[in-house]
Amino acid sequence: MNENSTARLKSLALSAVHKITLFVAMTIICLPGLWIVLSSFRPTVEIMAKPPVWIPQDLSLDAYVAMFSGIGQGGIPVIEYFRNSLIISVTSTVISLAIGMAGGYAFARYRFKAKSAIFLGLMLTRTVPGIALSLPLFFVYARLGIIDTHFGLILVYVALNVPFTIWLIDGFFRQVPKDLAEAAQIDGCTRWQAFWQVEFPLAGPGIASAGIFAFLTSWNEFALASQLTRSVTSKTLPVGLLDYTAEFTIDWRGMCALAVVMIIPALVLTFIVQKHLVSGLTSGAVKG
Repeated sequence: MNENSTARLKSLALSAVHKITLFVAMTIICLPGLWIVLSSFRPTVEIMAKPPVWIPQDLSLDAYVAMFSGIGQGGIPVIEYFRNSLIISVTSTVISLAIGMAGGYAFARYRFKAKSAIFLGLMLTRTVPGIALSLPLFFVYARLGIIDTHFGLILVYVALNVPFTIWLIDGFFRQVPKDLAEAAQIDGCTRWQAFWQVEFPLAGPGIASAGIFAFLTSWNEFALASQLTRSVTSKTLPVGLLDYTAEFTIDWRGMCALAVVMIIPALVLTFIVQKHLVSGLTSGAVKG
């Protein structure tokens, strides 16, 4: 067997090992999600069975019917929770992106006093666990009277998301050559027009990536929302999962059904902008 054949066999073997490894890793990652989906259709007896029932024997849509129709005492106001989550997540994402674009552009394009110190300070805020802020925020919000309001949660999520959006968008604007904006200004564009018509489109993948991460952070956050919300008017979907717990029992099937409802919008949004998300992760965060 010549050297070329040996090298080709070695390459094929490495490729096969690589694909098998990826398949096993993805199976392990996706298994909990698949288990949640299956558990939302199976009866509680199968969910609690020991040893576990791997292949469902009896599937039904009862949990989804009960969830959206409010049948019996266990009816959960999913529509209200979904509306709250959507309003809070979208609003906080839009505000975070607006601030992140302004901050990221300023850090990427301008020089000012204590620039590095300010940027480092913003990044250090990401090292503080959100749950550590819950008690101080509760006392502050109680004094201000904004507990159990959309405004309160939006304010928190904007504060959580702004440092990351500034960091990511700053990296993308650093990849856009300054000469392009200067050339646009020479051709007659104002500074504002040069930004929107030249620099903004080129930084679009980074802005889209920052938006996805900001939205998912707000959509899935539980620790702070559970402390700062009380009623149906402001509870989000993650907090609504607690409605399926009682003093002595837990409605696991209903909880899994609501988890599936939570996952679907995030999956759809990620699928829609996946091209921007991939390009944002692979190139935009590299600082020049």
